[in-house]
Amino acid sequence: MVTGGITPGRFVPPGTGWPEDPADANTPVASTAEEARRLAAGSESLGELTARQSVCRACPRLVEWREEVAVTKRKSFASERYWGRPVPGWGDDAPAIAILGLAPAANGGNRTGRVFTGDRSGDFLFASLYRCGLAVQPTSVTAGDGQRLIGARMVAAVRCAPPANKPTPAERDTCEPWLADELRLIAPSLRVIVCLGGFAWQALWPVLAAQGYELPRPRPAFTHAAQARVAAPDGSSLLLLGCYHPSQQNTFTGRVTPDMVDAIFRLAREAAALR
Repeated sequence: MVTGGITPGRFVPPGTGWPEDPADANTPVASTAEEARRLAAGSESLGELTARQSVCRACPRLVEWREEVAVTKRKSFASERYWGRPVPGWGDDAPAIAILGLAPAANGGNRTGRVFTGDRSGDFLFASLYRCGLAVQPTSVTAGDGQRLIGARMVAAVRCAPPANKPTPAERDTCEPWLADELRLIAPSLRVIVCLGGFAWQALWPVLAAQGYELPRPRPAFTHAAQARVAAPDGSSLLLLGCYHPSQQNTFTGRVTPDMVDAIFRLAREAAALR
């Protein structure tokens, strides 16, 4: 682990030509939870917000871990350069559907710079999105590979790859403003949020409450195909859908099947009135 400072080569410097990199050398960097909250709230566009998301350094444990993985690498990717930075939201700028995951994978999004891109969970997820008309390709291998979401956007509750895929409550809370303000900026078009897993489901409720959504009481428990409708401050309706996470543990054991995930995204597409 790194004990201090920044070692060259531990991450892709912003503005150096990585495909789809939203940031540049002048993008402000959050080094504390308060700075993350201020920079997220001060973002006036998705472009500005995602740039700031992608350079955040507010969680020391996550910064050390993501950059350590970018140096040590998995053997099968030993010849590749790793992104090694927070993974920003990605997809349609005015989406009807938001897909909320937990966090990037250490050798997936942390390597490719795009959420769910380059790992087994992403292979399963993008195949479903393609079958359901929400992605232009059935696979997503690297940033800049031509993949594009249709009427949908992918976001994460935590933007850095966490050790053992388990962020701490403090890390979740520190990252919350990046999610909250992304949802704020896409709210005019947003009709459905699909939560991949219980962590995403639980992380979403306080974000919606803080933004003035009228939430059901008691809050629905997470399960696959869970549904809840919440009223936005402007009177519009937002549908929340639960979906088991397409992790290898779930897909290899049959707890999650292609038909199960397809059914969720077809329901989301119908509820969002996408054609």
